[in-house]
Formats: sequence, C-alpha cells, structure tokens
Amino acid sequence: MTDEHVPKRDSNQPIVYQIRIKGHLGQQWTSWFESLTITLEEDGNTLLSGLMIDQSALHGILKKIRDLGMPLLSVNSVETGVQDASDNKLVTRE
Repeated sequence: MTDEHVPKRDSNQPIVYQIRIKGHLGQQWTSWFESLTITLEEDGNTLLSGLMIDQSALHGILKKIRDLGMPLLSVNSVETGVQDASDNKLVTRE
C-alpha cells in the first residue's frame, strides 16, 4: 500500500511548531524566544508557537526550554494551509 495521495512537503519550507511547557513563562523571556508567540494558558501552561526554518532551529528552542528547567509537555508541527485572500489570515489545520 502506498501513500501516493499524500502531498510531499518542501524540505526548504519553514514549519509552524507549537511547543507546550508546564508553567507560565514571564514576559522577560519574550526576547529569548525570538520570533515565537508566547501564550499563557488558563491551565497554567505556556504555549510557544511560530515558524522554524529547520530542525536545527527547533532543537535550539528545545535546548532553551531545557536550560530553563521547565517540563516539556508537547511539540507539534502544524500543517499550514493557503492564505485566505479575504482577510489575509493564514489558515492552519492541526
């Protein structure tokens, strides 16, 4: 059985990642996590999300989380869709 209907991703294209860690990060860490969006969730966890140019960039972020001593809960790649021309928003699917 083959997966011929599954489109291949261009390996040179950045990927959106969502990284969830246990506990809330303070705002002083915003610059340390570069272009990632930091979302403090109601359940007490933090969601870091944004584009990573390659696996090396992802591993660099994961090392920073390790260095903070914060438990890593999950790392997920998010498939990005086509831009919605009506309001210029990026449509994402998990």
